[in-house]
Amino acid sequence: MKIRTWLLWGIAIAALAGGAFASKNFWSSDRAAAQAPTRQQGPRAVPVAVAVAASKKLPVQLVALGTVTPIASVAIKSRLDTEIVGVHFADGASVAQGDLLFTLDGRALEAQIRQAEGQIARDQAQLEGAERDLRRYTELVAKNATPIINLDNAKTQADVFRAAIKTDQGQLENLKVQLSYCTIRAPIAGRISSAAVKVGNFVRSADTAALATIVQMAPVYVTFAVPQRNVPDIRQALASETATVEAVVPGSGARSSGQVTLIENTVDPATGMATIRATMPNTDELLWPGTLVAAELTLRIEQAMTVPSAAVQVSQTGNFVYVIKDGVATVRPVKVARVVGTETVIESGVNDGDVVVTDGHLLLTNGTRVAPRQDKAGA
Repeated sequence: MKIRTWLLWGIAIAALAGGAFASKNFWSSDRAAAQAPTRQQGPRAVPVAVAVAASKKLPVQLVALGTVTPIASVAIKSRLDTEIVGVHFADGASVAQGDLLFTLDGRALEAQIRQAEGQIARDQAQLEGAERDLRRYTELVAKNATPIINLDNAKTQADVFRAAIKTDQGQLENLKVQLSYCTIRAPIAGRISSAAVKVGNFVRSADTAALATIVQMAPVYVTFAVPQRNVPDIRQALASETATVEAVVPGSGARSSGQVTLIENTVDPATGMATIRATMPNTDELLWPGTLVAAELTLRIEQAMTVPSAAVQVSQTGNFVYVIKDGVATVRPVKVARVVGTETVIESGVNDGDVVVTDGHLLLTNGTRVAPRQDKAGA
């Protein structure tokens, strides 16, 4: 009985050992089958956005910070010491040349004008009497009926009255001119400021503060500075009539076009900058005097090799781009000539048709395999 029991235990142990051995072979084969493809796979390709380098016509531009300045600005002041009796414009309104702005009290001048007119009439009457005496004494002297001195005195008296009339007429004209100062009109067309004084205020000719200020809005100047090394190129562009200027308003992106009308005749020795002034039509009053704008001076249009600016990277050794060929990214040093908008002009380093990386640079090194996708912005 005991021998039979031991025999059964031996059979059971053998069966368990066989099952364990079979199970080990089964799991080992599955694990090997699962790991086999992993060992066969290569390094994963890095997804990147790409664009194609192309040769195209682009402008040669200079970009500088400019200021909008008015061509004409007039401060309205009183020439008389009197009271304001009328303000005939709305604050900040657009006015035309000759528009009535202010009316001043001119009653005292009108009274002086009437007085001067009366003085002229009196002197005119006295002159007529002196001329009658002159004619009478002339006839008497011809008949030897009176001394010649009486004729001379009559001539002198007539001349005195003529001079008095001229003096009176000069005073009358001066009073009329002063009376015209009581009506203040716009000397130029433009946009007027708010009225510094209102009806009822007393103004003086010695006042330093202006009653209002008119600023010409169209055309206007845009003034900016460029490095002295660019002056010969600008002069050449002006001679060939290819120089144009666009003023870009920051924030809005709105643009206004014009022409260069002045290159300052000296260069600032402290900064090495030359002042350029462009005249902008500004018919839509886009450019407001005093506004800071980005002045884009276009010298000419020329053929150039370009890539999207996002493709150009910077390292300690200089600028470079990743060029894709046969699915592999290769570092290629480039020489940047200039940047125009979202495109960079490459002087050397890439050729027409080269595929460059525009996004995904952080995961790239020289020789990395890539999975390109077209960059819509770069395309």
